[in-house]
Amino acid sequence: MFLRRFFSSFAEPLNQPSDLIGYIQQTPQVLNQSFNNATAGLESLTWLHNVAPCFPLRGDQIQVIQEPKHFYDTLVERISIAKNRIFLASLYLGTGQLESNFVQTLRKSLQQQSTLKVNVLLDFTRGTRGEINSKTMLMPLVKDFGEQMQLSLYHTPNLRGMTKRWIPPRWNELLGLQHMKIYLFDDAVLISGANLSNDYFTNRQDRYILIEDKALADFYAEFISRVQEFSLAVRKDSEVGLHHNWKILPYEGTKEEFTEKAKQRIMDLMQDAYKNQQKALSNCVKADTWIFPLIEMGQIGIHHDSVVTKRLLSNCVAGSRLKLATGYFNLTQEYMDTLTHKCVAQCSILMAHPNANGFQGARGPAGSIPTAYSLIAKSFYESLVRGQQNHRVNFFEYEKPGWTYHAKGLWYYLPCCTLPNLTLIGSSNFGERSVNRDLETQICLITTSQDLSGRLQAENERLFSLSSTAERQITTRPVPRWVQAVVRIFRNFF
Repeated sequence: MFLRRFFSSFAEPLNQPSDLIGYIQQTPQVLNQSFNNATAGLESLTWLHNVAPCFPLRGDQIQVIQEPKHFYDTLVERISIAKNRIFLASLYLGTGQLESNFVQTLRKSLQQQSTLKVNVLLDFTRGTRGEINSKTMLMPLVKDFGEQMQLSLYHTPNLRGMTKRWIPPRWNELLGLQHMKIYLFDDAVLISGANLSNDYFTNRQDRYILIEDKALADFYAEFISRVQEFSLAVRKDSEVGLHHNWKILPYEGTKEEFTEKAKQRIMDLMQDAYKNQQKALSNCVKADTWIFPLIEMGQIGIHHDSVVTKRLLSNCVAGSRLKLATGYFNLTQEYMDTLTHKCVAQCSILMAHPNANGFQGARGPAGSIPTAYSLIAKSFYESLVRGQQNHRVNFFEYEKPGWTYHAKGLWYYLPCCTLPNLTLIGSSNFGERSVNRDLETQICLITTSQDLSGRLQAENERLFSLSSTAERQITTRPVPRWVQAVVRIFRNFF
């Protein structure tokens, strides 16, 4: 009964009481006038307690990271001081000098801390692309540190049979990826949309938030461990095989058998975490911030983050503001319909200018992907005009010379608030892939901490300061006819 309500039926209003407002009112802090005015408005967000586990903490346990270099430096520093556990979940690990230094830092920590365990989860297709790849970068650690080092490669169950045999590398990534970005060091969790590669460490802008909380770290450590169970384990001889707790290869047998068992492992974890939240909430008198982990695993039948996101969009109260960012503008039709017909907030959408798109200048058809995203944005803008909602939704494009843009997320401002009350941050681009093809996670963070809200606002202002209004650009930018045809047919693949 609970699981059915948790993953399916919470799109409908829930009448169960929530304790969020009670805990906000108990918080022993002095709120500024804008938050005093917004306290009643926070009641519109209490439904989150009914749909996701909640981790209460304080705003001073959270660090908002701004720059790619600071992201890299934080990763290296945290690896070097970790004593018990490191969990790294990413799409891939790059193969350059910074990545080599990253691996050497892992090696040094493993050598110095005999009790340290390192778990790495990457995508199989992306992580084995090319002769030198993520797997080859990490194999020396797998060979040298035995039980201390576990490397897992998630293989989508959609890649099987003839498709696995005949679809070449790079193209096989279209069928589904491990796209989550979670970096965990002892009792700290870094949630981001950034991968572990040179661009993301230097000049590819993303978002990053570091949270010091043991309960949240325990949750994400177990979550990654469970995904590793149904991923491929890399052995010392460089071959891949089943995890010792798993019996079904993702590309053999029936797809349904694999996906049902994998889905159940994740659902059981979410159910346990949800049940345990009551104890945590009873001890959170000093909390001023609440974190709700959200997951999306469409390829194994779990839709959670997308349902929560849709409800956030449709439940915005009159007079509120919403800022949404995505590295790749390909919102699902459901998100676009919700923003057009059910959202009453004033909306600002930030996306990459074609010059800041990571695919700009790529060889072959991939080089035209930026214009495809512009076409989708144009289509959405025109639907807003037809629905007489274009006055409420504004478009912005990020452009910084020599940089690419990959930041995604959402900031929500209740009426009369100049600082955000809520943010979404993680790996989801709010697109077709995020909902239906890839493994994603992000957190929903609600706060009454003026300090944390101010830091989130500074992050937001910094991103938007490097953008310009884009309605005219996206409606006049030329798009080749063949790109228009490809978008109509293959939109849910990118």
